[in-house]
Amino acid sequence: MTANIQYVGFKSRAIVREYSFLLRESSIEPQEITFTILNEAFRSHGLGYQDAPDLCSLKLHREMANSMDRPLKRTNRISGTELDDYRYSHFPKAATALYPRKACTRFLAT
Repeated sequence: MTANIQYVGFKSRAIVREYSFLLRESSIEPQEITFTILNEAFRSHGLGYQDAPDLCSLKLHREMANSMDRPLKRTNRISGTELDDYRYSHFPKAATALYPRKACTRFLAT
């Protein structure tokens, strides 16, 4: 199955930021997939706004790989654990210097 993923952009809401992607697969109509991140989570988890599209894209690719026979959810939430995992896997020195280590070890083993 061939898929084309396009980042559409974000919307800043009162409580969350919404990141939208357009998923085009050869056999179905294009569908919009949205990821939400609590505004407060950026500050409390030490992640920059500019990193959010990459984090959401990675989650979308994981969801696609794991969905095999079931449809993807149109709206998804990025959890605090996912924010921490991303931060520690992409910025390990800065993350441990600025923010205490939380229970997130998934990406550190690689």
